Amino acid sequence: MFETKSGAVRGFRAADDVVAVLGVPYAAPPFGADRFREPRPTPPWSGVRDGTAFGPVAPQSAELPGAPSWSPGDEDVLTVNVWTPAPPAGRLPVLVWIHGGAYTFGSSAQPDFDGTAAARTGLVVVTLNYRIGFEGFGHVPADADADADADAIAPPDNRGLLDQIAALRWVRDNAAAFGGDPDKVTVAGHSSGATSVACLMVMDGARGLFRRAIAHSPASPFHTRDIAASTTREIAAAAGCDATPAGLASATPQALVAASDQVVEAYRNDPASGSRHYDPSLFAPVLSGATLPADPLTALAAGAARDVDLLVCHTTEEYWLLDAVGSCAKLTTDAQLDRFAADFGLAGELVEGYRSALPGAPVTDVHLALFGDLLFGEFTHRLAEAHAAGGGRVHRSVFDRRRGGPDGAAVRAWHCADIPFAFGNLDDPRLSFLIGGAPAPEDHELSRRMVRAWSDFAATGHPGWPPITGTTERTAHVWTAGDQPVTDRPVPDRALWAHTEFPVLRP
Repeated sequence: MFETKSGAVRGFRAADDVVAVLGVPYAAPPFGADRFREPRPTPPWSGVRDGTAFGPVAPQSAELPGAPSWSPGDEDVLTVNVWTPAPPAGRLPVLVWIHGGAYTFGSSAQPDFDGTAAARTGLVVVTLNYRIGFEGFGHVPADADADADADAIAPPDNRGLLDQIAALRWVRDNAAAFGGDPDKVTVAGHSSGATSVACLMVMDGARGLFRRAIAHSPASPFHTRDIAASTTREIAAAAGCDATPAGLASATPQALVAASDQVVEAYRNDPASGSRHYDPSLFAPVLSGATLPADPLTALAAGAARDVDLLVCHTTEEYWLLDAVGSCAKLTTDAQLDRFAADFGLAGELVEGYRSALPGAPVTDVHLALFGDLLFGEFTHRLAEAHAAGGGRVHRSVFDRRRGGPDGAAVRAWHCADIPFAFGNLDDPRLSFLIGGAPAPEDHELSRRMVRAWSDFAATGHPGWPPITGTTERTAHVWTAGDQPVTDRPVPDRALWAHTEFPVLRP
């Protein structure tokens, strides 16, 4: 049994040497009068709360393998899960994990994120759910009829980020009860969760809540308030409500989920709809004065988080996963590729550089390589360089493990493939698609090295290789399995990206 600030909880033995406690509230349910507001404190409870099952996931339409689906009426969605070594130890480093999912889907209950293996290395592992989709990242405009200052009366932007800050405050207040050290917290995440980490690094509300950060495949899009407001109008129209605080509040969470899906499909089916046609994603952190006044690249370069150690990673073939699961448009002609570049405002020499680096490759492959770097690879580079330029310490890594699949097809080093390795969860059959079937012995060895790197970084700030030394230093640790070569592929020159602006992409 563990005594938190809100009440006692009882978990279970996840392994002989690890105890897990699941579904612990860190904030009150964000519905009713608290909907679209900053997270509120969780009410205390009496007795001993059961902690043997994950809490409900946030409103979404996705149904992910191995994870619970959302059901309308599930409201206690702001919960954390904890894995801690047994018998209890004191003052252990704490790793706090933020899941990805394009700010639209996902949860802490995915099988990738089981914290047992990481806890065995001497970490207290915390994973969390937070508001996603419109509930977490939709812009709710100020009431035009009110007399007060608009920023003061409008529901806050980036409510999902505010939830994450509330979870970090819960960790600060309760880590010691689970054997953790609240002064040695590392916040980590993947994809939109990694971008959330970058945002937390520069947000005033998160200052002092962690000392290290891990970002795997951070995603580049950020939205201005104008872009976010335009998205809100589209979703409101699809939901049949007014794009006002009262109108949006009158629509149920499931109605806004359905309306968002409808807007996504409209973009997906319209090749003339601009950059969102290629992989429609409606939500991203909103650059607003109240919660996120500057994009992380600008703020980090100015030294906003120079006291936070950063570990970054991206995969070498990020976007092939999105193609494999059918979430992005399939480009097969040079004309379509040129249109793609124009829709994103990319320079013509950038596309030509990728064509030259991949001679004879199908247009689809050139597009996937270019799109993967646009959304993930190049942004990861720039995030690392910005932090180093601002005086922060940064360790870079690249995941390049590939193998032949059970049917002989290549399994690439694609988006999400690195996470089961870093968590030590290769044997779960629900993850076989990501890694290309049952893991080989060399895969387990790679996983052990990656789990240890995370643990060492959380404990000491040193994952096992040197930090980059400045904006001109490009070295990175490369993760591969067995004797797989690490230089068997052409890589487009990063100088091709010199004239591409980040992080704000077109809607």
